[in-house]
Amino acid sequence: MASGKQNFPPQKQDTQPGKEYLMNPPPQYSSPDYRPSNKLQGKVAVVTGGDSGIGRAVCNLFSLEGATVIFTYVKEQEDIDAKDTLEIIRKAKTADAKDPMAIAVDVGYEVNCKRVVDEVVDAYGRIDILVNNAAEQYESESLEEIDETRLERVFRTNIFSHFFMTKHAVKHMKEGSSIINTTSVNAYRGHATLVDYTSTKGAIVAFTRALALQLVSKGIRVNGVAPGPIWTPLVVATMKVEEIVEFGSETPMKRAGQPIEVAPSYVFLASNQCSSYITGQVLHPNGGTIVNA
Repeated sequence: MASGKQNFPPQKQDTQPGKEYLMNPPPQYSSPDYRPSNKLQGKVAVVTGGDSGIGRAVCNLFSLEGATVIFTYVKEQEDIDAKDTLEIIRKAKTADAKDPMAIAVDVGYEVNCKRVVDEVVDAYGRIDILVNNAAEQYESESLEEIDETRLERVFRTNIFSHFFMTKHAVKHMKEGSSIINTTSVNAYRGHATLVDYTSTKGAIVAFTRALALQLVSKGIRVNGVAPGPIWTPLVVATMKVEEIVEFGSETPMKRAGQPIEVAPSYVFLASNQCSSYITGQVLHPNGGTIVNA
């Protein structure tokens, strides 16, 4: 996809999580140029927040690469997107992969994360790949607008879920398994109106580095992906209309990225044939923004 100035049509969704099926244009979760090569054949992969955006693109590529894919979504708010994604990965799955599964759950609470892991293990016997991807964000001009309830909500979804999902999943992960955490370019450059969200993304970077050291002796790799501005439902459910129209134009490439431009980073980190000597690291598909970390 070429660099160059682009504008999105004016639009805004008033509730979160955002809905991919309402976006114009719809985010791109696939590409005819992508060539799968069985990188994840026989693997069982769990993706939180997999119904839309980056999560949907990751689920699709994981399926094309041979994995059995399970994803989580928010019940009653993401049902349509979840149904669409389930159909997408059913069509993408390889012959030897098992049927995919969508689990409606709030991953901000430990009991729910344990339930997801138990359900996956009961159905498929193990977990080989865990992608901690669920997130939410809200704009605020001042810290005075962020109350305790909202702060806890954002931290529960964005970082508590990483702890809880990993805590229970790692019990069922063997040598050669991979954990991939979604952070953000904002963890490195900051964001004036997304202070609580940005704080969670910084915590994810630290969590990734520390956990990689803790699990390296078990042969489990832990890495992260820090996307830049990517066209996802989170954008249209968070930002002002004028920000949405210009979204991504501040990058060196002068445009927002698409989920399909981010998802191969997850395939790379999940695949032992590609990244067996990589742990505790973060990839940066961000349109050319230079980060020093």
